[in-house]
Amino acid sequence: MKKLVAEFFGTSWLVIGGCGSAVFAAAYPELGIGFAGVALAFGLTVLTMVYAIGHISGCHLNPAVSVGLWIGGRFDGKDLIPYIIAQVLGATFGAAILYLILSGSGKEIGTFAANGFGDHSPDGYSMVSGLVAEVVLTFMFLFIILGATHSKAPKGLAGVAIGLSLTLIHLISIPITNTSVNPARSTSQALFVGDWALSQLWLFWVAPIVGALLAGIVYKYLSPEEK
Repeated sequence: MKKLVAEFFGTSWLVIGGCGSAVFAAAYPELGIGFAGVALAFGLTVLTMVYAIGHISGCHLNPAVSVGLWIGGRFDGKDLIPYIIAQVLGATFGAAILYLILSGSGKEIGTFAANGFGDHSPDGYSMVSGLVAEVVLTFMFLFIILGATHSKAPKGLAGVAIGLSLTLIHLISIPITNTSVNPARSTSQALFVGDWALSQLWLFWVAPIVGALLAGIVYKYLSPEEK
């Protein structure tokens, strides 16, 4: 239960920090942080949580990460569904906090940092483009996670590598899909936007899970974990 509570709060922090930066600060007049700022914010949420709850739950914060670690032989399958439920609930809690804050400004909810493709892609990228981007980038994210947390990897630096990799992923793909690589994060925002965000949500479950599965298989082949 402590692991699930840690995942709940960790994932809520990811949404509050990452999506919150996009909702409140990205387009702020003149002093907005822009895409680069949002990318850094997402990376910082993971970096900080790795050291806060990594020793409790492993700091997955993402159903795709849990799936990738499971298929890669690093995570017990019996914990997979409970972790995913805790992550989705935590992300939704984080999104609810953002919505509560935003409602106090009198502004419209807008896109609310939801993920999308086609007309709802920040730069008009197609469904196929979004699918390819999300699969490939989630694959690389899990590839880095599996490497950085390997028993033979340098100790104590996994959080830095993982946080910076998520920053890089956002720098690449915010214009394509608003960057998901995380079904929980996508679900939380879609629940509040509704309509198109919910109808396109399937891609932001399928693509990250496929990318994570492939990464788990490939990395397990390249460097099986002996411990």
